[in-house]
Amino acid sequence: MSVMTETIPGYLTGTWSIDPVHSEVGFSVRHMMVSKVRGKFNVFSGDIVTGESPFDSSVTATIDLSSIDTGNPDRDAHIRSADFFDVDTHKTMTYRSTGVRLDDDGYVLDGELTLKGVTRPISLRLELGGVGQDPYGGTRVGFTATGEIKRSDFGVDFNAVLETGGVVVADKVAIALEIEAVLDA
Repeated sequence: MSVMTETIPGYLTGTWSIDPVHSEVGFSVRHMMVSKVRGKFNVFSGDIVTGESPFDSSVTATIDLSSIDTGNPDRDAHIRSADFFDVDTHKTMTYRSTGVRLDDDGYVLDGELTLKGVTRPISLRLELGGVGQDPYGGTRVGFTATGEIKRSDFGVDFNAVLETGGVVVADKVAIALEIEAVLDA
């Protein structure tokens, strides 16, 4: 075992399936320059492969864009429209990691996000929640991952200018993931 894995209690190699029942793919974006709107996606899947070293690990995920949920059905319908996600043409958003690295604050997962046919690099800060046994004999791992994107980088650039000079929806979107995954048998 390497020095790095010795600093991660319970670290195991293997393939883990993301448990959507105990995970959340969330975001927040500034609205009308005064507050934030939060939302999440209710349908997603993915796999985490932990290598002999954490730096040899990878993640893939697919998010169903039509499953957006901001707590307001009218707003959700607008976000699904061609003004934003255009879910009739682009049904999913995908993420594929390209590497894991350390920085001053811990682990960072580098990867590529594809949204509306546009692929851009995105880095997510990782925080390991823990590794443990569940009551059914399975092994689970938990992560928190945070990052941000500019929606205009992906062609999601609908907006309206306010009389005060600001915009209705900010370009910067904060990403907040709470991920729990189960080790495949």
